[in-house]
Amino acid sequence: MDNPNEKNKYETAYLGAGCFWCVEAVFSRVKGVQDVKSGYSGGHVKNPSYKEVCTGSTGHAEAVKVVYDPAVITYPEILEIFFKTHDPTTLNRQGNDVGTQYRSVIFYTDNNQKDTATEIKRKLQQEGIWNNPVVTEIVEFEVFYPAEDYHDDYYERNQSQPYCNFVITPKIEKFEKVFRDYVKK
Repeated sequence: MDNPNEKNKYETAYLGAGCFWCVEAVFSRVKGVQDVKSGYSGGHVKNPSYKEVCTGSTGHAEAVKVVYDPAVITYPEILEIFFKTHDPTTLNRQGNDVGTQYRSVIFYTDNNQKDTATEIKRKLQQEGIWNNPVVTEIVEFEVFYPAEDYHDDYYERNQSQPYCNFVITPKIEKFEKVFRDYVKK
């Protein structure tokens, strides 16, 4: 369980954008990101397991905790990467992953994050990037439960797996193309 009020030079964003393996793989490549951890947030069951979350009955979203240096990358930049590296217009779905655990969601930790997320969502919707309305939820952060250790660096350890090849690799390639200036060297 995390305390988002810990004071240090880093800040934290909690995001859900479908499968946390995909989101972790993208954000682990972002310049200024110090750590990315897969886990669960937004549900009603304490310390849920992956198996429980996959049923959709716990209310949790697969989420990531993104710890970043705001002197290198800002929260608005984190959110721009978030919005543009998944489909924020599909309710409870990313590709073939279907269920409330795969919803697009931003868990804000304070009013500044809430206001920033709301404004960026509104701005991107007005830009007409997507044909359908953005359905990303913006909800108050309560608790983040880290996922089981075998989820850590899943893509890096399993690149030859079909899911990694067909789902995660294209997301990484899109990130590296669209956000070239944000890629860690």
